[in-house]
Amino acid sequence: MKTFSFVIPCYRSEHTIEKVAAEIRETMAQRKEFDYEIICVNDCSPDNVYDVLVKMAEADKRVKVVNLAKNMGKHCAVMAGYSAVEGDYVVNIDDDCQSPVYELWNLMKPIFEEDYDVVTAIYNEKKESKGKKLGSDINLWVSEIMLDKPKGLRFENFSAMKRFVCDEMLKYKNPYPYMEGLILQVTKRITGVRMDQRERGDDMGSGFTLSKSIKLFANGFTSFSIKPLRVATIVGTLFAFLGFVFGLYIIIHKIIDPSVPMGYSSTMAVILFSNGLIMFLLGLIGEYVGRIFICINNSPQYVIRNTINVSSGIEKEA
Repeated sequence: MKTFSFVIPCYRSEHTIEKVAAEIRETMAQRKEFDYEIICVNDCSPDNVYDVLVKMAEADKRVKVVNLAKNMGKHCAVMAGYSAVEGDYVVNIDDDCQSPVYELWNLMKPIFEEDYDVVTAIYNEKKESKGKKLGSDINLWVSEIMLDKPKGLRFENFSAMKRFVCDEMLKYKNPYPYMEGLILQVTKRITGVRMDQRERGDDMGSGFTLSKSIKLFANGFTSFSIKPLRVATIVGTLFAFLGFVFGLYIIIHKIIDPSVPMGYSSTMAVILFSNGLIMFLLGLIGEYVGRIFICINNSPQYVIRNTINVSSGIEKEA
């Protein structure tokens, strides 16, 4: 019997996580040929979600709890959840009831019928603020350039993948996981299914602040792409060229107009050219430093305080 593993990072979800779990049970009851497990990762939620998760796990052994020692961020929490996965298909769901779980079987069609490896929801209308929409659009555009992501592909909070994709992603042990980058390293067989996104199940706004968005973007670019460093190299080269050209202009201007103050021309030419050359060299050195940084950073990706209904093989620290 094939098994689904639902991975849910929990943060400020005391009032919604039980609703999400109930909807998963209702949806899975439609297809008796599949079994399931619900993996809830408590990312040090400031409310009483852990107490709720403990009660859920005691009442239903299919509910597994991974309790982190400190808040590590959504992507690290998802990776911690992946370490407890035992199913054949892994489904990512948010804890705010916005993910339309009842659309699961439509979401899975490309995997079942067309042999895709990863499927993500494509929402007809995003239920979020204009500022967050703008940030999402900018992230989409930049990730297409930096990560060579297929044009128009947007990874949403409701997605599914085959188990081997999850296993390959778990091989990444560095402390700055970026889900889009990890998935794109594993497979290009990715598609989307259109559906409607729901409103939040509580009256709380998203905890994904602007600073967290910027940090997430930085993780993706520095951990999975060296193109920003190449951009620095190109910009440095351009400034060096412009400095050289402007230096020639200043010298010629001095010859044509002797009234220009002495020393100004040569000083400006040297400053402009040397600054551009320094940027070029920093970009070149950064190319190598960035590669070394990606390989040798050994800070923990997450630290697990304890687990409930999870096999003993899960790593406490990664």
